[in-house]
Amino acid sequence: MEASSRKLIRPPLKEIQEKLESSKRIAPPTKPPLKQAPAAQAAAPAAQPPQKGPANPPEQTNAENFYFAKQIQMKTPMVVVLRDGEQLSGTVEWYDKYAFRLTRTDSMAVMIYKHNIKYMYKAE
Repeated sequence: MEASSRKLIRPPLKEIQEKLESSKRIAPPTKPPLKQAPAAQAAAPAAQPPQKGPANPPEQTNAENFYFAKQIQMKTPMVVVLRDGEQLSGTVEWYDKYAFRLTRTDSMAVMIYKHNIKYMYKAE
């Protein structure tokens, strides 16, 4: 089997530019703007850009991360109420996306999955 050299064939840049320009020339005509009544023209503000809708909120605000980091740093006593009504109290030792560790003084530390929490608050 004999190896043959392959030549890369590229159209000249000038041809591509001409095709783009010709497609722009053939573009369909745009519709003329609707005419407004004279009273509506006077009431309309002069040359204001169209108003955009509200931007979508970010998916993650990092508020939860900030809250846990602050409670860990301050060693704030917390009360965690689980979905089944059980209450656990202690300080948050560490956290991640799905769980955190609650260190308790009266018994062993526990890892609590966040989806099992009903609510939590600072102990008085």
